[in-house]
Amino acid sequence: MRHLLAGLLLITCSLGVFAQDKEKDKLEDGKWYLKGVTGLNISQTALSNWSAGGENSVAGTAYLNGALQRKSGNWLWSNSLALEYGLTNTKTLGTQKTSDKIEFSTQLGYSTNNIWYYTIMGDLKTQFYKGYNYPDKSQYISKFFAPAYSNISVGMEYRPNTNFSAYFSPLAGKLTFVMDDYLSDAGMFGVDKGDKFRAELGTYLKARAEKDIMENVKLISTIDFFTAYDKSFGNVDINWDLLISMKINKFLSASINTTLKYDDDVKNVKKDGTIEGPKVQFKEMIGIGVSYNF
Repeated sequence: MRHLLAGLLLITCSLGVFAQDKEKDKLEDGKWYLKGVTGLNISQTALSNWSAGGENSVAGTAYLNGALQRKSGNWLWSNSLALEYGLTNTKTLGTQKTSDKIEFSTQLGYSTNNIWYYTIMGDLKTQFYKGYNYPDKSQYISKFFAPAYSNISVGMEYRPNTNFSAYFSPLAGKLTFVMDDYLSDAGMFGVDKGDKFRAELGTYLKARAEKDIMENVKLISTIDFFTAYDKSFGNVDINWDLLISMKINKFLSASINTTLKYDDDVKNVKKDGTIEGPKVQFKEMIGIGVSYNF
């Protein structure tokens, strides 16, 4: 785990340097800044008398990743929103969910030099719909607000331009919600059995980088770390999202979307339904479709 954390911290620092390279723009007073990308990726496979085997399938993923900022005097209000939902359908397995994400963050900062900000931050992470331990669809293992995670914190943010920010809080509250009787009674997502809420106090670090890395290729990366001030101090919860959007022409685009997670309180559910210790979670999606950069 220490090697993983060291590697991710190195990546975070590298993204910060890369995001600042050749970017000298500053936020103008009273101006709204809206940046991001949204799109739809679709893939389809059709087979007829195919001797190698296989079956027909269709899959699609819709996504949005954006940021909205406004500066007024010494105050800066920043918001970010990431949405993603994907489905795939095959004759044998039917319809399965491949991705499902709702992430929103808002923060208010005060600065005297327009680089370092005294900041209050709050965020929320959950999903749209029920998730299953496929191919078993007899019982869901997650749903909207089960779980949901929220971080509320105060700290300092380093924001040299509109493309990069790094925030550190020594006083952060991590809230876990499991607003479902079945999942709550099972003690899922780190809550005690029968409870629907858990609160932890700890330290929090978050960085975001956005960059046009070459013509028609945009990179957006967000990474955050949290460790609680209790007997588990040093066991770091990690969430790292990376999106690379490539514009092929006026209508077509390609994207690479990855998510890496580790939560020391979330146990891994094996295919046979047994529960084991926490594991590093990783998801990767490559798609071709339509997108719009804004």
